[in-house]
Amino acid sequence: MIAKARVLFDKFGIMVTSLCAIHCILLPVILPVLPLLGLTASHNHAFEGFVLLLTMVLGFITLFIGFHRYHRKLYPFYALFLGGFIYWQRGAWGHDYEHFILVIGAVLVVGAHIMNMRLCNQCTGCESEQPKETA
Repeated sequence: MIAKARVLFDKFGIMVTSLCAIHCILLPVILPVLPLLGLTASHNHAFEGFVLLLTMVLGFITLFIGFHRYHRKLYPFYALFLGGFIYWQRGAWGHDYEHFILVIGAVLVVGAHIMNMRLCNQCTGCESEQPKETA
């Protein structure tokens, strides 16, 4: 049950981070077109902060499950938190570099989930720790 939840959280974290990065990259392209379609939108920083917080919480839970139950490696946590920090500070580098910094942060967060999935799948001692079914 926990293993299925971990895999689901990893995949959900990858999806949310990727969608957020795509949203942030395409928003400057889409915003000028919206009035032509009769739509309006604003750049909502509160929503972006909420999605980043959700991504970080889900990432931490997923990585902690993988760390505690399977691999005991810390470097996925480093990638997650570094990616989240870079993502959060993307505006500090200036508007010209914002999208480049955003991609770096998103790649680190997605990479943390991918590292966690690979480490958990490579675990060889885990089969002996799981309870054996008796008939």
